[in-house]
Amino acid sequence: MRISKHLLASFIFLCLLPSLAFSQERVLLWEKGNMPNSKGLNIKDSISNERLMEVASPYIQVFLTSKQENKRAAVLIIPGGGYHHLAYEISGVTLAKWFNTLGINAFVLAHRLPISKNVNIREITPLQDAQRGMRIIRANAMKWGIDSNKVGVMGSSAGGHLAASLGTIKDDYARANDTMDQLSFRPDFMILVSPVIDMGIFAHKGSRDNLLGPKPSPQLIDKFSLQKQVSSYTPSTFIAQAFNDKSVSAKNSLLFFDALLEKGIPSSLHVFPQGGHSIALRNNPGSTALWVNLCEEWLVESGVISR
Repeated sequence: MRISKHLLASFIFLCLLPSLAFSQERVLLWEKGNMPNSKGLNIKDSISNERLMEVASPYIQVFLTSKQENKRAAVLIIPGGGYHHLAYEISGVTLAKWFNTLGINAFVLAHRLPISKNVNIREITPLQDAQRGMRIIRANAMKWGIDSNKVGVMGSSAGGHLAASLGTIKDDYARANDTMDQLSFRPDFMILVSPVIDMGIFAHKGSRDNLLGPKPSPQLIDKFSLQKQVSSYTPSTFIAQAFNDKSVSAKNSLLFFDALLEKGIPSSLHVFPQGGHSIALRNNPGSTALWVNLCEEWLVESGVISR
């Protein structure tokens, strides 16, 4: 089913207005002095061309639906950027506004980058922040009008790798010795667009080097090759990628879907002929434009939202 004219018009209207007009709140992930894996250096946020180049104090930016439109589901959106930066607007804020047109509350994650000079253990840094972000959403579920059993994650490119990490890696890296430690960080569903999955022969080299370092051990490569971490713990997943993606091989999506299939996890895979590494909400070539409608239908089919 295609997006209705009303929803499409609403989405275009939203995109024409400033991002902050629809951001009710920015919530810091960690209390001052209690951020794990930090060297405590005095660094500042850095932004260039709508990209976050340094995140000193990680946060989630809140995009709530109206009470009338709220379907009580939520999604944590993780922007891409090769673990080098965060394409915060195009693969974060823009997607949040679209989810709002579906009645889904959205939260855009601004996580620390593994290449920051202020982190101790690079490979766990983004996952720490993502896990904490999921817990904050669930901790505020009543306040924000959310069903805590309908909290998913979406990620694009390297953001897809971090999103998939939430649904495959069980290790708790986000303990803060507060009441939120008791809450689950596991997503109830995952949406992955052009995702980085493998850290082996099909890896996106930039993402791997930025996350794991230039000479990662075989053990580290295996742990963050997420097709090897799929288990009954992993939620149902929607995957979209282009056959002609020259940046991240479509093998990444195929490997992950094959692992989901092997574990009997109901999921949906769509590999389109065109689109490269630029699948977005608009201006997609040919049949690739259908991914938005397919994703919406999958959310309905999965019981995340209803008509």
